[in-house]
Amino acid sequence: MSHLTYAIGDIHGCADALARLLAEIERHREGRSRRLVFLGDYVDRGPDSDGVLTMLRDLDRSENGNASFLMGNHERMMLDAYEKPLGASVWLENGGQTTLASFGIEDPEELPRDALNWMSGLATVHEDERRYYVHAGFRPGRSGIDPDVEARLWIRKPFLTEDFDFGKHVVHGHTPQKSGRPDIRPFRTNLDTACVFGRFLTAGVFTDEIGPAVDFLQVGMVPGR
Repeated sequence: MSHLTYAIGDIHGCADALARLLAEIERHREGRSRRLVFLGDYVDRGPDSDGVLTMLRDLDRSENGNASFLMGNHERMMLDAYEKPLGASVWLENGGQTTLASFGIEDPEELPRDALNWMSGLATVHEDERRYYVHAGFRPGRSGIDPDVEARLWIRKPFLTEDFDFGKHVVHGHTPQKSGRPDIRPFRTNLDTACVFGRFLTAGVFTDEIGPAVDFLQVGMVPGR
């Protein structure tokens, strides 16, 4: 187990949980080389989207290519709220108000351009030798990466209801598991364990040898933070 990949599920403004999970990852790896893959939904609903984005952008600058940051549907909604007048109401109804509050602003037009520019450049899929990483999932029916970007950001059914082999294990988030436990299936693993709903922020631990996770690290959200 010489090289480890840690995939982190939906954060949704839980900056304190993210900081503690990153510290737990550093303890767990015990000096071994590692890569970080963030599965999207960094903003909205939780108390500190600004803090989460600051942490991730700092990591992006410092990791020298050893971290991948995927776009989630909430990043897409936030960008749409800034770019399209009709997009603002959709975003505000889906947690955007708490994100504005974390920045100390009241209007999507005031969102900081540096954060928006960073989000607009995020990929919607990452691949390594054993796995595909994506925010929401792929449409069943063909192996490999789904070319449909909307599916990568938004899909639930039939991705969640069909056990389809895409050729590699698919690691995703998007659909919160209110049990607080990862949803582990033969061909996919869901790492959204509902941190913002009072459960856990989860990192799946993956190796170069097999597709599914060999371990999971979890931290809970501290009330009031």
